[in-house]
This record gives sequence, structure tokens and C-alpha cells, in this order.
Amino acid sequence: MKKVILFFLLFTTATYGQISGCTDALAKNFDPNATTNDGSCVYASAKIKPNTSLKLENSLMETSGLIPFDNLLWTHNDNLDTTIYGLDSKGKIQKKIKLEKVINTDWEEISQDSSYIYVGDFGNNFLGNRKDLHLLRVEKKSFLLNKPVIDTISFSYSNQTDFSLQEANSTDFDCEAFVVSKDSIYLFTKQWNQNKSSIYVLPKIPGNHIAQLKETLNVEGLITGATLLGSGKGIVLSGYSEMLQPFLYLLYNYKNNDFSTGNQRKIGLSFPFHQIEGVTTEDGKLFYVTNESFIRKPFVNIAQQISTVDLGSFLKN
Repeated sequence: MKKVILFFLLFTTATYGQISGCTDALAKNFDPNATTNDGSCVYASAKIKPNTSLKLENSLMETSGLIPFDNLLWTHNDNLDTTIYGLDSKGKIQKKIKLEKVINTDWEEISQDSSYIYVGDFGNNFLGNRKDLHLLRVEKKSFLLNKPVIDTISFSYSNQTDFSLQEANSTDFDCEAFVVSKDSIYLFTKQWNQNKSSIYVLPKIPGNHIAQLKETLNVEGLITGATLLGSGKGIVLSGYSEMLQPFLYLLYNYKNNDFSTGNQRKIGLSFPFHQIEGVTTEDGKLFYVTNESFIRKPFVNIAQQISTVDLGSFLKN
């Protein structure tokens, strides 16, 4: 009986000793007494300028997706091109590796783990009725030998039942962003109607899968890219508003990949009318972002570029 009472007292002390609240000192509602972050942090609005912006070559006018690998930054187009391009830090093409016997219907994102590169062919904004959503999984060793070994991870959304034709840019089942974490792939949708992003999860193994709805983030914009920070300690999403005002959306200090339990912060980028499509980092502080060419004559003529932004002051925790 004494052991039971002692256990109860220890459990009660541990439970009631925890104080939930905002643990991020950068937030407006930071609680210095809080011991457990509850996802309630609220932040002042912020906007940053790029450190550098460099034009990409014309073969990358529709650049979409970005990862660092083998001392280069790798990107691809979201048109019919099935080549993956390796760039140096100045945005110059140093390598080209073509993926044979595959089709680029709408490659929107690229990600990786220790053994594979993943390419997401799941863009669905035109008619909203695609049933061939999938990711290509490319073995890294074969990729570096320019003999890529490729297999396919196919999926459908757990809650999509209507596959009738939609008007262009009107579906909530478009997707342009994902990350690979542990044994799973996390998709971040681009909801044209609601300006939110639903998160779906599926296994990262070849086959046919149902992507299960996990949660929805009120990002107030269109999500177009994602990168996982080192050791899985956070995610940075890229996107833009309906008026093409680009932003980054930070997710960090969450528990067990339950992203809404952590901090969420939106950072505006001071280069309007840039259709940001890719984001990545090597050190968790300096981030590379790419935008595709955007021309609306005679008023807007934005070239495809790679830019750098410093998020070190925002990701201290």
C-alpha cells in the first residue's frame, strides 16, 4: 500500500507541476512560467528582405522544388521536363540527370531521406480530378551514377470522393509540398478555396496508399514548398497569397509530428509578385528559395530566380 501511495504522489506531483503555455521568448504572449508548450504562441507581424537574388537559366523558368544534396542544390521544372538540375550556390547549372521512362505530368516538389530522393507528381490545380497522384522514389547511389533506379509511391486522399471536373485553380485537393520524416511522407495541400493547408500522411514505401488526413493549418495562403530542418526539429513551408505576396510559414517545437501542438509563425518576404515554389536550407539559418518566371505584360515581368533569406533570428528555439 505504501508503494501505491508513493507512486500516486509522484505521479500527481509530476502532472500538476507542468504548466502549459507559450514557451517561445520571441512571442508576444511568452509565459516565463510555462514548462510545456501548448501551441498558443502569438507573434508580431514580420517581413524580411532577401540577402541575395540571382537569375536562373532559362531552362529553369518553371523551377519547382529544391533540396541540398552532394554539395549542390537540386531542382526541377513543373512542365514536361524530366531532368533534375544540380545548381551551385550562385544558381548556375553544374549537373543534369534525366529520369528515364517516367512522365512529368506536374512535378511540384522534391524531398529526400538518407537513401532516396522523392519527386512529387501530384499537382492537381488544372481540373482537380487527377487519379494518378504519385511520388517517384529515386535511389541516391544510382542517381549519382547517372543511372537512376526509380520506383513509384501512388496515393489517393482519404476524404476526396468527388472527381468531377473543376474550374482551374478552384480545388482544395491540389498539392505542391511534402517532407519525408522517419517512415512517413507528409503532404501539405494547396487549398485554392479555403487558403488553408491540410496535412496528409502516407508510408514512404512503393505501392498504392490512402493518404490519411492528419490536421489542417490556417496558413491564409497557398502552400507551394516545404523543407524539414535537421534532426526533424521543424518545418519551413513556402507560399504566397492570392495577390502573389510571398511568405514562409514556420512550424517548430511540436511533439511527435503533431504540427499544431507547436509554434506557427508566418514571415512575409519583401519581393512582391514572386511566385515562390521551392525552399530549402543546409544549416537551419540561411534558406534558399526559388521562384518561377511570372509575366503579366505590360505590368509584371519577374524572372526565375534563386534567393537567400536569413531566418536565424526567428528559429532560435
